[in-house]
Amino acid sequence: MDMKRSYYEDIQLLDSGTKKFWFGSLIIILLIIPFLIPGYYLHEVSYISINIIVAIGLNILVGYTGQVSLGHAGFFAIGAYAATLLVKHLPFFPFIFALIIAGLIAAAFGFILGLPSLRLEGPYLAIATLGFGMAIIQILGRFSVFGGRMGLSVPDIGFLNDLLYDSGLFTKTQSRDVNLYYIIMSITIIMALMARNLMKTRIGRAFIAIRDSDIAANSMGINLTKYKTLSFAVSAFYTGLAGGLYAFWMGFINPDSFDFILSILFLAMVVVGGLGSNIGPVLGAIIISFLNLNLQADSISAIPLLGDLLTVITENWMNKGGIASVSIIIFGLILIFIVLFEPLGLFGFWIRIKKYWKTWPF
Repeated sequence: MDMKRSYYEDIQLLDSGTKKFWFGSLIIILLIIPFLIPGYYLHEVSYISINIIVAIGLNILVGYTGQVSLGHAGFFAIGAYAATLLVKHLPFFPFIFALIIAGLIAAAFGFILGLPSLRLEGPYLAIATLGFGMAIIQILGRFSVFGGRMGLSVPDIGFLNDLLYDSGLFTKTQSRDVNLYYIIMSITIIMALMARNLMKTRIGRAFIAIRDSDIAANSMGINLTKYKTLSFAVSAFYTGLAGGLYAFWMGFINPDSFDFILSILFLAMVVVGGLGSNIGPVLGAIIISFLNLNLQADSISAIPLLGDLLTVITENWMNKGGIASVSIIIFGLILIFIVLFEPLGLFGFWIRIKKYWKTWPF
């Protein structure tokens, strides 16, 4: 029986030789990935890592605290624009501090948005957060300081570019992708470990108590005002930090990149992965991000037989541009099947696989 005798044992990450082996293997694989896959796929891995940070942050709010948010695209946009403006207008400002400040700015907005959660629940809170996300997009597109509807170009991060290029292993373009990959992956691992340990603290246990029953939590002395707003702030910090990384990864941002569909994708990552688990948001972000990158109109049309059939269906029963909406339909079907057949999401499948291999071959 796996019993924890102290707080240190509870937060200890690698408490067995098996875990140390697999964690070390994971780190080695992540370090050598740039030498194994082409630049485009490395670009995709960086994008997936950014979404993992968002999914982990959103899981703190939705999975562990039981609050609903459809406005995380707004926090994502705040982080992207804040980091871009800081680095662009203050070139001497280190980009890592720009990312942290961008996350803190998003956290401040998250704290403010968390105030309605004290009186609103369920669909009413979802509508309030949805309105916030839509308002942010309109504000960013209105003022010239944010680039208006034309958007902003993002300065390049030259952290390891010259060193990687001088090694002779990468071209200029490849050096930029590898540089961003190592930065994004390092931050992703740090943020994942921080979220994992946060749930082991008094704050994390308060979040879980509020999710299970806010009335019971309040009767136990948990300050609902403090912890509900804090959960919004922490979640927004993660999303704002990821938004800053997205800006540097993309190289260009405009308000249209942070629409309502983006908030739906973020929520889908958490639901598909498994609410209230550590590994679930990571798995959900990987699957949904991969589908989002590869289920575009051109790639769907290129599928043998099925692509032509989908094109005919969308042109006759949707509209001429309907093929572009197929990916959204697929996302919706995935959510429906997950909710119907596996409420624990991909985390449930992960548990079954672990049990199978632990008892194999019996």
